[in-house]
Amino acid sequence: MWLKKSKDKTSLDVSGVLNSLMTSGIGLTIDELIQYQTKSSLINLAGNKNLHGKMSGNYLARSKGRGMEFDEVRHYQNGDDIRAIDWRVTARTGKTHTKLFREEIERPVLIATDLSSNMLFGSKLLFKSVQAAHLAALVAWHAKGRGDRIGGIVFNENQHNELKPRSRQQGVLHYLQALITTHENTQQPLTAEKQVVNTQPSDHALSFEQNCLRIRQISRPGSLVYLITDGHHINQEAIRHLANVSRHCELVVCLISDPLELALPASSKKLNVSITDGFNRQQLTLGDRTIEAQYRRQAQQFVDEKENLLTKAGARLLHFSAGESLENQLKHGAASWTR
Repeated sequence: MWLKKSKDKTSLDVSGVLNSLMTSGIGLTIDELIQYQTKSSLINLAGNKNLHGKMSGNYLARSKGRGMEFDEVRHYQNGDDIRAIDWRVTARTGKTHTKLFREEIERPVLIATDLSSNMLFGSKLLFKSVQAAHLAALVAWHAKGRGDRIGGIVFNENQHNELKPRSRQQGVLHYLQALITTHENTQQPLTAEKQVVNTQPSDHALSFEQNCLRIRQISRPGSLVYLITDGHHINQEAIRHLANVSRHCELVVCLISDPLELALPASSKKLNVSITDGFNRQQLTLGDRTIEAQYRRQAQQFVDEKENLLTKAGARLLHFSAGESLENQLKHGAASWTR
């Protein structure tokens, strides 16, 4: 918002985007998540990683055999299954022909969405948690359109909802409802009259580790696994679990960030402001080039550290901002989704 010349114009622009997304930017409704069913063509979940584990593979196996997907008819050869003989073509041509099939392999899509309290932050358009839910909904609807089974977990630092993979639309709606319920539960301590922080950062990191362990436990070989988070609590133990997942599954980590986490807002004059992460508080001066450069440098260092850890774990990384709609980001950088 600070990048706009007119404050009134800024409010108008943000309101228009929020209305188009059917969201308040800080809460979740079923309607705003259902609308992503019409936008599922923005992404592509086709497998792009060769997996060697049992039952791994993409949607259609490269080997030919009896299965659900008809491939072609050819002359019968010694060793072919006589049950696959195409008697109509055989009668018409006078030579024995057999049907060939490509075996269709269904791949579960597991979505792990982090809705912890550190995700309840947004400086420009949406809370990171809301953007995470929008992205999870988009992935779920696209997977449903491909005929995949959708499941996974939705978690915060105090609880997690685990959903077994389902192949019908009810599976998507079940997941969307879990997003809404968990998000409401995360917000409850913040809307109470007395705002008391009951947990410490170390507790949040432990919770994140345990959820990564659970992802590891429920991920069947050959699955497509999405972890949607801001990566704030990623540590070596969490990386160890994720590395195990990537050995047998295709692991995609979507990192959600807010513009304020990457750079201080521009200011034509020096302003002293106070910021807090919920545990620590510090003073910053806007409009000071030295402080702005130091802030950007430290922010980039934190991002680089997360990227290095996740890359070593074998994850494919995608970056999304909470300061812009998913549709705009995917249209402008669609190549990064299938890279």
